[in-house]
Amino acid sequence: MQPNGCMFGMAVMDEVFKALADPSRRRLLDSLNARNGQTLRELCSGLEMTRQSVSKHLAVLEEAGLVITVRRGREKLHHLNAMPINAIAERWINRYDRRRAGALADLKTALEDDHVSGSDFVYTTYIRTTPERLWQALTEPAFTERYWGVALDSAWTVGSAVTWNISGITIEDPEQVVLESDPPRRLAYTWHTFTPEFAKAMDLDPEANARWAEEPRSKVTFDIEPQGATVKLTVVHSGFEPGSEVRELIGGGWPSLLSSLKTFLETGDPLPSA
Repeated sequence: MQPNGCMFGMAVMDEVFKALADPSRRRLLDSLNARNGQTLRELCSGLEMTRQSVSKHLAVLEEAGLVITVRRGREKLHHLNAMPINAIAERWINRYDRRRAGALADLKTALEDDHVSGSDFVYTTYIRTTPERLWQALTEPAFTERYWGVALDSAWTVGSAVTWNISGITIEDPEQVVLESDPPRRLAYTWHTFTPEFAKAMDLDPEANARWAEEPRSKVTFDIEPQGATVKLTVVHSGFEPGSEVRELIGGGWPSLLSSLKTFLETGDPLPSA
């Protein structure tokens, strides 16, 4: 079972509700909420469950889209994915009385706040498109500007520069480069530079922007996998130190940006600006 189409369907909701109904699976989510990106061994050591039981429960959570696994060398790291919770919360909380849906809202809030200082940001979404169109949307300036407001310009080969242009203001740096390029399956590049020009373009506090510029440069990776009529897109933003302010910033920005990307590819129009 994979999320399918433009809407988060009832069948998918059923899978998520079933996954959340088991207290052991909720404990696993609590463990990941406390410390994201754990291995199977780490999850087993923190819970009074056998390795086999934890593996079975993780399989259910992954099938429901609540857990995402990312390979890091020989290890497989487990991360929370807030997207199904977001979709269910919006569907039910918006329709019914908030007080009656309070428990679900609390769970949504907990899973949205899935970052732990210094941890990777991991997010998966399913888009009704093709890998080729998604790659085009991620790499062509005319497309990125539509749903992102940023024109990304690059040759998109390993080592080539990635230039950001926001409202006519250019942001470039020798370390702002493509790290991996395997169209239309995988793309990775270093995150942008927090230049004074960037602060001006985004109307940011110069002092805060200067603090962010002192942090180590991070990396964003896009993994693209065809899933029938849809494409599974997994975004991993990594390279943060404990207490990173940039990690907090991107944790709030990526879900909105990826929702706009999904809407753009499925309808031809990005999400309206707030």
